[in-house]
Amino acid sequence: MLVHFPIACWSLATAADFATLVFDMPLWQWSAGLIAVGCLVSLPAMIAGFYEFSRIAEGPALRDGYWHMGLMSVAFLLFVTRLLLRMDHMQATPPNAVSGVLMASGFVVLALGGWLGGRLVYGHGVGRH
Repeated sequence: MLVHFPIACWSLATAADFATLVFDMPLWQWSAGLIAVGCLVSLPAMIAGFYEFSRIAEGPALRDGYWHMGLMSVAFLLFVTRLLLRMDHMQATPPNAVSGVLMASGFVVLALGGWLGGRLVYGHGVGRH
């Protein structure tokens, strides 16, 4: 249940930044807050994930678990980097090409990691008690 909040925040932040870049809509002010909230609420999700990961038996589920954990860690780092690069004296700044690349990369990695997370839960039964 914890994983839905960071995924929603980071997805909406990506949409807000791209709406700003592509359609010149002033939605970029929302993205910094959404990313910050997504990063904050992802920490309990990571703790829960580490707990579930420690309970996975050897086999295909463990391999998927490693990939999921790696991809979600990369997504977290991409979004944190994007947030830090777009802050100026604790104020968010409009998106630029670098932040667009970070957001797009973060979103793609997030989607792949999320797919693997779904596969872990619904395919392998991880975390279903």
